[in-house]
Amino acid sequence: MNQIKIIFKYYYIVALLVLMSCSKTKNTTIETDFCTTIHRNQTTSLSKELEDVAELMTTKTGVYVLEDGSGSMVARAWLSEYAEQTIDIQYFIFSTDNVGLIACDYLIRAADRGVKIRIIVDDIMVDSDIQDILTFDSHENINVKIYNPGVNLGKNIISKITKFATDFRSANQRMHNKTFIVDGKVVITGGRNIADEYFDYDHEYNFRDRDILLLGKVSEKVNNSFNDFWNSDLSKNVTSIINEKPENINSDQRFDNLHEYACNPNNFWPQIRERIARLPSTFNTIKKSGELVWLDDVDFISDAPGKNDGKNGLGGSGISTTALIDLVKNAKSSIDIQTPYLITTELSQNLFKDAVDRGVNIRILTNSLASTDNIEAFSSYQSDRKKLLNTGVRIFEFRPDAAERTQIMTGELQEQLDHKPIFGLHAKSMVIDKQTTVIGTFNLDPRSANLNTECIVIVHSDKISKGVLKGMEQEFKPENSWETTLEFNPDSKVNNYKRLKTWTRKILPKDIL
Repeated sequence: MNQIKIIFKYYYIVALLVLMSCSKTKNTTIETDFCTTIHRNQTTSLSKELEDVAELMTTKTGVYVLEDGSGSMVARAWLSEYAEQTIDIQYFIFSTDNVGLIACDYLIRAADRGVKIRIIVDDIMVDSDIQDILTFDSHENINVKIYNPGVNLGKNIISKITKFATDFRSANQRMHNKTFIVDGKVVITGGRNIADEYFDYDHEYNFRDRDILLLGKVSEKVNNSFNDFWNSDLSKNVTSIINEKPENINSDQRFDNLHEYACNPNNFWPQIRERIARLPSTFNTIKKSGELVWLDDVDFISDAPGKNDGKNGLGGSGISTTALIDLVKNAKSSIDIQTPYLITTELSQNLFKDAVDRGVNIRILTNSLASTDNIEAFSSYQSDRKKLLNTGVRIFEFRPDAAERTQIMTGELQEQLDHKPIFGLHAKSMVIDKQTTVIGTFNLDPRSANLNTECIVIVHSDKISKGVLKGMEQEFKPENSWETTLEFNPDSKVNNYKRLKTWTRKILPKDIL
């Protein structure tokens, strides 16, 4: 689910419900001795595992691309388990499904050890019982803030509609940043939110996504960005916007249900815990292989809270938009892009045309109608698809039955299912001239350009670019995507009803998509 779907629901006066059910359980078999066989390795720590690169981290940035969802989840889990001082988390979506509940369990266990945890989540995607959020926040070492409240949490349907009707621009300004910072020195950022489908664990629909792991020097910029959001007037303590108190705030057992859920092997497979436990040896293998690349300069660029001053209506781009425009303008030979939503304006179409005219080969992979999770965004892309093709850009549309599913889908999940889930594209990446790589949260649409705050990492490295391009080249192949031309598009691969739905969405203004 994403903000476009939600805004569409507001147009039709359908309520958005409320994030993080960290104290409730799903239907599980609960054992009275839960977790007795699960032990944290007391002989190691994050500092110990980074000891051999600690000096490098003071002057350089270590870069490693997290391509598969399961590996990205395992990295977050291990870092949570062995953090020593702080965990700072900033997400657009933090879901209450299996992955989200287990993430909450790891965070509470870290907080129990004395780790200070700060979490910022955008208001529009908060989807949880209010009591659960307040209980989570009640831990002495956990503080939850909500970004730009007023459209969802603690509001009734009338006040939500009133917010969109009277302060449309503000209601549409969302925080789309995604950062996970541990002890101020290790960062994971990129396209993934916290939910099953971003880590290849959903049984029906998953995302092909991409994150990037950063160690050392550039983490200071990420920390500064997080603090800017944390201290912004737009970020409110959850207790200041909900006039209720946790019902079980004084109970020492208030997190037991969550711990029981996470320790049930039916919910968190032992094979995954084993992979988490083995992460240090996996990390050492990565370091020795040279796949962890150390660079003098890595750029982390984040929009400021609020994005822009609104003097141009819904327009007015942020610094992430400007940085990407500059990269396209300075491209010399090639631009390869992956974006789940491709909504172009006259400005972006001219930008691409100018690049093509000076000899730059541009390929874009986006979702097909068959793979997209966002019909509203696809509808707008569909309307301008021929205009974009006429600029000379090559467009590829991701197949829901992409052959690469068997390579990127979590192995443990494949063993459990007798079918393969549908996959959609969610990676937001760009490779320029085969030597500069961009990985972040920025979609190629007006919403990312002008409304949502976004963050991107720009890496100038032939080696990193070669690795990302290897995956892109695989996904451009016919078994993974259809090439769309002026004569052919794959819209007919879906049923008539879904095609009809795209036309009903064309009433939505492009500026908010």
